[in-house]
Amino acid sequence: MSEDIKCRMISKGKENGQTLVTKDPISFLGGVDPKTGIVIDKKHELYNKCITDKILVIPSGKGSTVGSYVIYQMIKNNTAPKAIICQKAEPIIAIGAIISKIPMVDNPEIDIINTLKNDMDVTVDADHSLITLN
Repeated sequence: MSEDIKCRMISKGKENGQTLVTKDPISFLGGVDPKTGIVIDKKHELYNKCITDKILVIPSGKGSTVGSYVIYQMIKNNTAPKAIICQKAEPIIAIGAIISKIPMVDNPEIDIINTLKNDMDVTVDADHSLITLN
């Protein structure tokens, strides 16, 4: 039985996949290796985890505006997440998702960070402002 969670569209598209959840904001510049998709920030909860082809669930982004271009580089390298769910989006990751055509949503009607767990099957349907727990 699936459950729908209303949210706000940041970047259009629809993707299904497995979640990778963190309570830590993420910086793509210096925090994620765009060649491998692995989190390289030793202080981050996801250190040494690969975000490639995952539904990345984060509270927000942080860091330099260059992080937007790191996300774009990840798309070119086939190392990007399939979709991004933010509790509260900020411009760096929003711009990165938009220019990279990665579906992204934020402002879910529930506390998504403490509700979703790793490896849950979800669909991010940004076009209809929905997250579906499959």
